[in-house]
Amino acid sequence: MEIDTPVPLVHRTQIPHTSATILCCNCGAAIDGTISAGALCNDCVKSTIDISEGIQREATLHTCRDCERWLQPPHQWITAAPESRELLAICLRKLRAIAKVRIIDASFIWTEPHSKRIKVKITVQEEALQGTILQQTFEVEYVVASQQCPDCAKSFTANTWRAVVQVRQKVPHKRTFLYLEQLILKHSAHKDTINIKETKDGLDFFYSQRNHAEKFVDFLTSVAPVRSKKSQELISMDIHTSSRSYKFTFSVELVPICKDDLVCLPIKLAKQAGNIAPLTLCYRVGTSINLLDPNTLQTTDISTPIYWRSPFSGLADVRELVEFIVMDIEPTGIQKGRYFLAEATVARASDLGSNETTYFTRTHLGGILHPGDSVMGYHLTGTNFNNPQFEALEESNAHSSTIPDVILVKKHYERKKKKPRDWRLKRMNKEEEEMLPRKQDQKRMDEDYEMFLRDVEEDQDLRSTMALYKAQQAKKERDQMEGVETASTAETEETDADDIPKIDMDDLLDEFEDLDVDDDQ
Repeated sequence: MEIDTPVPLVHRTQIPHTSATILCCNCGAAIDGTISAGALCNDCVKSTIDISEGIQREATLHTCRDCERWLQPPHQWITAAPESRELLAICLRKLRAIAKVRIIDASFIWTEPHSKRIKVKITVQEEALQGTILQQTFEVEYVVASQQCPDCAKSFTANTWRAVVQVRQKVPHKRTFLYLEQLILKHSAHKDTINIKETKDGLDFFYSQRNHAEKFVDFLTSVAPVRSKKSQELISMDIHTSSRSYKFTFSVELVPICKDDLVCLPIKLAKQAGNIAPLTLCYRVGTSINLLDPNTLQTTDISTPIYWRSPFSGLADVRELVEFIVMDIEPTGIQKGRYFLAEATVARASDLGSNETTYFTRTHLGGILHPGDSVMGYHLTGTNFNNPQFEALEESNAHSSTIPDVILVKKHYERKKKKPRDWRLKRMNKEEEEMLPRKQDQKRMDEDYEMFLRDVEEDQDLRSTMALYKAQQAKKERDQMEGVETASTAETEETDADDIPKIDMDDLLDEFEDLDVDDDQ
């Protein structure tokens, strides 16, 4: 049997592929002619072709000095912080031919703040020739020009408002409005106002649009017990198109009860509110009225609808507080939250040395009062109140015997010298009335503000709802330089008590520079 011998396979020799090499038409460098478009090398393509041609290198940005908003053409004004994404978007939209290329990166280049110049570094890509993509980086310089926006122009023109919110409270002090002012500033609820005017019993907020006023009324409803009423006035009417123009007025009334007020509830309402004693203290005013019975530490809340269904006024306010001296105090062991029930024996500070009259009472301040401390309270013995609820309480057989002689409200801290505070509060720019306040009215307003600042220092719950800022360092250094020569005298005169509440510096925000608000201590 014959077997065929294997025949060896003949391997074909692969012919190497050679590219067509040509010379660059510009510099004569050897390049691959199959992939090079335009017979140009890479270096010559970069040097001869400009993909950013037609994109302007200079532009103008318009900003309003009053509200610090920027104009986004054609007529939209938006808020943008320096070197923010919003401002970068406005800068890129100002370049007309930027849409024909692909933007890879864009960033700000630092410039002096007072130079009125903004520089932006932009990186773009585009296909220059067939199969060739170029990437270039260039700078654009913007000139910042000032232009007044229509809203600010209306604010400086009389009678251009379309809606006004009139906030009123019928109380003899301004402490509630001072607290409301801090809430408005913290939540920036006044940003759409074109003017704020201070009146005798409250504030007027003017708006250019109706929906801005309605938004502000909703904010007030969410932070305070108020009731609102809306009215409108016809300004003009076009009989051909049946279009009308109105001015809207929102009347907002706050409850006439403030923190630390003595409140006498109607007996029927007191039974409905958990059968609490009718004679109570208001320890907080939020979305509802929070009341406390200092004899039992029982608390209750009077909601806004219930109050306005049968409104009542406070029996006494903080202006009628009397200073007492704690002669003896004994805790009962009952605690509810931050309040400690105690039995105290007190005497009027004005009676010391003249008589030995003392009063026995129960108080909720057992955790902070000690013998010898000063405390502010309401002296009910021998006081006549023109209040129908209190008269009904005196005539009641069940509650007439429960009326105490003294109701203690808060501890009094002796401040013999007014020291500069390390913290400040924002204040809104308000337009005052045409007639300047009288000297006694101005003094009363200063006393109200000083009392409000002391409440902020002493009440941690109140302090947590607002924004506090550190005092200006320059002013503190200047005060230190002025007090170098009289340092020894000042140190001897400052004899404030060591237990005066102080605000921790870690809880304060840094100094602020805002054109729309003033800082005051």
